[in-house]
Amino acid sequence: MKNIIVGILTLVIFGLMAWTAMNGGAYNGGEHGKIIADIGNRTAAVQESQPQEKSDREKENEALSALREKAGNVAGFKVSDAYKSKCASCHGVDGSGMQYGKKLMGPKLFGQSAETIYKKLEDFKSGRKENLVMKGLLIHMTQEDLRRFANEIGEFPARAQTVKQE
Repeated sequence: MKNIIVGILTLVIFGLMAWTAMNGGAYNGGEHGKIIADIGNRTAAVQESQPQEKSDREKENEALSALREKAGNVAGFKVSDAYKSKCASCHGVDGSGMQYGKKLMGPKLFGQSAETIYKKLEDFKSGRKENLVMKGLLIHMTQEDLRRFANEIGEFPARAQTVKQE
């Protein structure tokens, strides 16, 4: 029975191949082949590339992104690139736990002393406090790195006060 089915399918396949060859498919000089040949024979006109003008929506988004960046850095206070890359996404650029008016997943750090922050960082790194995100960020940091982050975060209130006075 299997041999009969295989034989019938083989005949159908050969029949389809013959029908395609007679009707002239794209690669056999048929109508579709002429279109493909025309595309291949065209010479590409060298055009000077003009920069595409951006849509109003793209311009607005760029302006909004620039304002957000400025608001996070200038209206607040300067933070290190290390803090921005490791901490700001969860705790906010200024340690407030808020970003663009929305609560972030990390708690507020602003106002905590450097010693408190350092103790918490050590607890996360050692596993005394459980948080996979914090442990993953801190696992390869030295005690000096932890101290540097703690000192920077501890200075946030003083930095904010300096910005207000200016």
